[in-house]
Amino acid sequence: MTLSSPSAADNRIVIGKAGAPHGIRGELRVIPLTDFPERFEELKQVYVGDELLDVASVKYHKQFVIIKFKQYLSREEVAQLTGSLLYVDKQDAMPLEEGEYYTFDIIGLEVFDMDGVSQGFVTDVLKTGANDVYVASKKGEAKQLMIPALKAVVKEINIKEGRMVVDMPEEI
Repeated sequence: MTLSSPSAADNRIVIGKAGAPHGIRGELRVIPLTDFPERFEELKQVYVGDELLDVASVKYHKQFVIIKFKQYLSREEVAQLTGSLLYVDKQDAMPLEEGEYYTFDIIGLEVFDMDGVSQGFVTDVLKTGANDVYVASKKGEAKQLMIPALKAVVKEINIKEGRMVVDMPEEI
């Protein structure tokens, strides 16, 4: 569920969203927005907005990650971060197994059918209960193509070439 961001952080990925302060010593509740919440244990630095912060400590409480930053010493100071997104550089992304992709890798791929005809570009990835769904559309067209992220449908994903090949059933 790692998100992509169109902000100045095009080379960064979102890993969490800052919630309310935790306690009185400048700790911050973070809602993890990553499939790898354990990644927070390894963090030395993280971007909060455009500010690079040093991580002093990390612990877990219920569904939250509690982070203490070296730059923030009080509840009042850290409260200003509430609502901000936390980023890491893309090169610090957790390694994936073969055939697994980050959302930011999929968005922007050109989609081709089995005849080599372009069907548009992936504009979004929907997270459903069963499988992801890739949303593709052609520039200037309102019509969207919903592509189930299933091996039976998605025949090839080539990140380096920026392409995806799909075999869509007639009824879709």
